[in-house]
Amino acid sequence: MMAVTTSVARLLGALLATGLLLQTATAETLSRDDRAAISTMIGEQIDAFRQNDAALAYGYAAPQIKRLFQTPERFMEMVRQQYEPVYRPRSVTFGESIETPDGVLQRVFLTGPDGRSWIAAYLAERQSDGSWRIGGCALTVDESPKI
Repeated sequence: MMAVTTSVARLLGALLATGLLLQTATAETLSRDDRAAISTMIGEQIDAFRQNDAALAYGYAAPQIKRLFQTPERFMEMVRQQYEPVYRPRSVTFGESIETPDGVLQRVFLTGPDGRSWIAAYLAERQSDGSWRIGGCALTVDESPKI
């Protein structure tokens, strides 16, 4: 449980430090290819959740997430229980990405299975081989005015 708390605290600290939930900003130095790779990775993981493909979804997780959950099935069960809007979204729209010392925060706007609007802030971490993996996700209710 300590690892979960540390990962979540780190992600939330990065969110607060960048003002991700309060202001719009974009990363100036993140390449177009990196932006595309990050959004593709997140989209493919969401598709894997939709298809109940635990192994594929788990494959996009960063090493510390894999150490924490140890098996694709445990990872998938956690997502089912705690991240229903990510597990079964009605819609997915990608927002801005922001570079932080811990990685890239990618904002994703979701409509959950119950019709509620959510913001998922994903932490994408570059691996030693240059690939990207998901190091965490923080969900908040999207309370912005609807037009």
